[in-house]
Amino acid sequence: MIKIENLNFSYSGKEPYILNNVNLHIIRGSYVAVMGDNGSAKTTLAKLMLGLLKPAAGSVTVDAKRIGYLPQNARNVNSQFPITVIEFMKCHARAIRLRDMSEIECMLEKLGMQGHEQELLSNLSGGQLQKVLIARALLGKPELLVLDEPSTGLDSRSQDDVYALLKRINTELGVTIVSVEHNLHAARKNSTVICSIEKNTVKTNTVAGGKDVTV
Repeated sequence: MIKIENLNFSYSGKEPYILNNVNLHIIRGSYVAVMGDNGSAKTTLAKLMLGLLKPAAGSVTVDAKRIGYLPQNARNVNSQFPITVIEFMKCHARAIRLRDMSEIECMLEKLGMQGHEQELLSNLSGGQLQKVLIARALLGKPELLVLDEPSTGLDSRSQDDVYALLKRINTELGVTIVSVEHNLHAARKNSTVICSIEKNTVKTNTVAGGKDVTV
């Protein structure tokens, strides 16, 4: 689904590159965790996959008609702005020109958020808000879901709920997931592939039974 070949990137477009000679193939239906130290360009790699940034050299090819995206700062919507869950979802549905609005209720139900439609976003818990944001990203039935640190700011129970949900989305709905992660335990438990950014390039491990297997 995603093919990255000989990719070099810097924000100036010139050397030194913060991503250097990256080669990565992600197959359809996989659950990929992107790991690395702070400042290692994990978010940058995700944005290159989304087409929000362009390589200085090399190529990024994504074979997906619709992509859902949960950016790192998405939880900032939890403010005093008086918008309900259903209004928030409908705004995004109109933005992506969703024809079947019944999909909103269906997706909220899948994420266990039915009955919360008329609640203000500002009144939701961190875990509930994250579920709504994931539901929004899933509108339009994307083939690929890209998430940037989906467990940031959540307590341990909410983290468990969110990761269990993502695993179901991957296995039951067949959605390919790429998740930028700082949670190594969650990455090993839930993903099928771990991509580690080390020394400005990417190393790939498969995951079996919660343990990394270098390939």
